[in-house]
Amino acid sequence: MTEQAKKVFIKTYGCQMNVYDSERMAEVLTAEGFSETSEMSNADLIILNTCHIREKAAEKVYSELGRIRKIKSDRLAEGRSTKIAVAGCVAQAEGIEITRRAPIVDFVVGPQSYHRLGEMLKRSNARCQKIIETEFPGAEKFHNQPVRQKRLNASAFLTIQEGCDKFCTFCVVPYTRGAEYSRDYTEIIQEGRQLLNHGVREITLLGQNVNAYHGTMPDGSTGSLARLLYGLAELEGLERLRYTTSHPSDMSADLIRAHGEINKLMPYLHLPFQSGSDRILAAMNRKHTSAEYRRIVDRIRNVRPEIALSTDIIVGFPDETDEDFDETMKLVEDINFAQAYSFKYSARPGTPAANIPLQVEEQQKNERLQTLQALLNEQQSRFNRSCINRVLPILFDKNGREKGQIIGRSPYLQAVNAQGDGVCIGKIMDVEIISAGPNSLKGVIKSVAEPAIKDSMIN
Repeated sequence: MTEQAKKVFIKTYGCQMNVYDSERMAEVLTAEGFSETSEMSNADLIILNTCHIREKAAEKVYSELGRIRKIKSDRLAEGRSTKIAVAGCVAQAEGIEITRRAPIVDFVVGPQSYHRLGEMLKRSNARCQKIIETEFPGAEKFHNQPVRQKRLNASAFLTIQEGCDKFCTFCVVPYTRGAEYSRDYTEIIQEGRQLLNHGVREITLLGQNVNAYHGTMPDGSTGSLARLLYGLAELEGLERLRYTTSHPSDMSADLIRAHGEINKLMPYLHLPFQSGSDRILAAMNRKHTSAEYRRIVDRIRNVRPEIALSTDIIVGFPDETDEDFDETMKLVEDINFAQAYSFKYSARPGTPAANIPLQVEEQQKNERLQTLQALLNEQQSRFNRSCINRVLPILFDKNGREKGQIIGRSPYLQAVNAQGDGVCIGKIMDVEIISAGPNSLKGVIKSVAEPAIKDSMIN
């Protein structure tokens, strides 16, 4: 591999945190002389940044590696070498098995070790050996990242917390991301300023269990997510704040209060409950009941009445009965979600739930999921229709597929498309909503919005 014009191709699977990690990998590699390419066949280094949440995640990675094998072979025939890396949660879970099943892979790097990519490349080149880094040095990773690079998007992710100590019985995160680790308050504020200096106007804080954040404050005390949100809200140039993903058990009083006091904190909250049945919640080790979830929602809506709620729901968890499923449906009906992600349960090797003998039949899972999604889709469509004839402040961040179309996000995280030119990208515009589809809104730009949001329904 020559020292000039080196190219890296990064394919990102899964969650928003992987998107953030891929951005940071690219920045780490910039210091090693790499620039990104959108063509895998042009890459001197190919990285698959993987996710282990979905079913058969590892098999999908091996299938992709089979296709990459030909690219590597073709490039070698042209006298061009190619390094292959598997990163992320599948890398963490599979480790050395990846290099055994896919010998073309040069190194395997877990989600806590990608700051060492430059060092791994050097070791791989010098010794012609497989490199496997799957330790959990969370603090080391964040302390050794480069300054954020220039961005083109108006919205950016910022990871503040990783790992999870909840150990839900269906979840692999504690095993692939490790124990909870929170970054220092000052470190996050500094990265926030870097993003704003490059034109970012909206920051979404990320964590596997983001509202469990407990970072060190400048005075040495431990700060909550609420304290971090108040601090970030004071940064000049920041217009919008969001955070995801939350656990009901960590919706503290100060965090709920922040939703009523911080205007820059958008009126949208993703708060998974997974099941409406207390029996199933206990089997999932969720550490909350359906009644507790309802009380949390009531408290949030009391301080921010217009807030849009999103959630995650699993159907067909082992031993889920019709009565359990009915309780889930009842909770959805009562809460009325603006958006939701619903899934059939699928066993993850190594998790406690995978060993429960009373697995629900696939056909029954399918039927329950269809019933649930019909209700969720109706709720989302109804919420979207309620926005028609309102004027909402939309942050536009990219061009659409159609000529003259631009796309942005509402305060409620809905995709909104309108006719406009590139000058609008990166700006918050007042948009009158004229129609609503199941997954997006259409509007007409009225004017540039003032920093104080005009719609009377948004605090």
